[in-house]
Amino acid sequence: MIYLNHGATSYPKPQCVTDRVAEQLAALPSGQFRSTAGIDDGDLFTAAREGIAKILGVRSERIFFTSGSTEALNFLISGFHLPASAFLTTAAEHNSVLRPLFQLIEHEELPSIVPVDQNGRISPEAIEQAILPRHKVLIVNHCSNVTGAIADLKTIGQIAKAHGLWFLVDVSQSAGCIPMSLDEVGVHGAAFTGHKALLGIQGSGGMYLSEDLPISPVKFGGTGRDSSKIRYTDGDAEWEVGTQNSPGIAALATAATYVLRQDVAKIHQYESRLVTETKQRLSALPNVHVIGMTGDDYGPVVSFTIDGMNCADVSYILQNSYDIVTRSGLQCAPLIHTYLGTAPKGCVRASFGFSNTMEDVDALAYAVREITEAL
Repeated sequence: MIYLNHGATSYPKPQCVTDRVAEQLAALPSGQFRSTAGIDDGDLFTAAREGIAKILGVRSERIFFTSGSTEALNFLISGFHLPASAFLTTAAEHNSVLRPLFQLIEHEELPSIVPVDQNGRISPEAIEQAILPRHKVLIVNHCSNVTGAIADLKTIGQIAKAHGLWFLVDVSQSAGCIPMSLDEVGVHGAAFTGHKALLGIQGSGGMYLSEDLPISPVKFGGTGRDSSKIRYTDGDAEWEVGTQNSPGIAALATAATYVLRQDVAKIHQYESRLVTETKQRLSALPNVHVIGMTGDDYGPVVSFTIDGMNCADVSYILQNSYDIVTRSGLQCAPLIHTYLGTAPKGCVRASFGFSNTMEDVDALAYAVREITEAL
């Protein structure tokens, strides 16, 4: 089986990660005065925070764990307690951004959406032109899960700073496979998921919050500290509440160490070669249209369509006739397809991981060629 759906969930996980999850599940659950699997819970969380912080380029004490980027983005958006019209975002966003924003609609006030070009790229100039006095928050997808286009965070961050906007970034598709230094480019908040390029497991992830970010928690519960306090005041509420996902956080700690050992820059370089070769091979085939051929810096995603074929049928044939797993449809990012010309049904997406090889590219190109020859 050839797995080309890492943009959804990475597979297989490194053996050290699966071993760590099993160890954590088998260990005595931690109590008030007990450690877990020989490691104090505080040390486990600290190790995970430090590893993720190095990958994101932020301070480790400002990393907070959630069930994933969806929950983190909901926290970030809802925590401002602002109307939808105060937000500026892009057509490249995932529904984890779009749906929370559109749930904020009051009195027909909509969030502002910056268009993308035909390759799915976000133009910093288009963002600056779209900024209005009512805008307080800018949200940008670092790497599109549909096209793999990488946003210029440095330039966008400078624009956000010049206009006094709070700058939030979705790094769900880029954390672990694209080098970044979020502090250096002026990011105030970021959401990450653990089960994609970070090589952790489902149900893990979190967010980075700068100290000055003016948001407040929207979820409350047990913290294991000062149980006598029922009402929080003066911004002293906590972000990590309820029983935490210790197996998932243990996996993140181990996976982050693994990713850092491989070197994120080298991972990006390797996966970029796979992407470039795939685009060249597929674009040479008749009736095949590859999305995002302009520019040479993309994340590990190649999306395409075949004339006269439903993208869902293409993915079905690839999996059931060639044992190649891809994903088809809108990829939970409906707005971008209007600009790509792939609405309303979307495209076929092949997304790569560090475990893929050039032989996998050969197999995909061969399969797509046979499919087109049968038309």
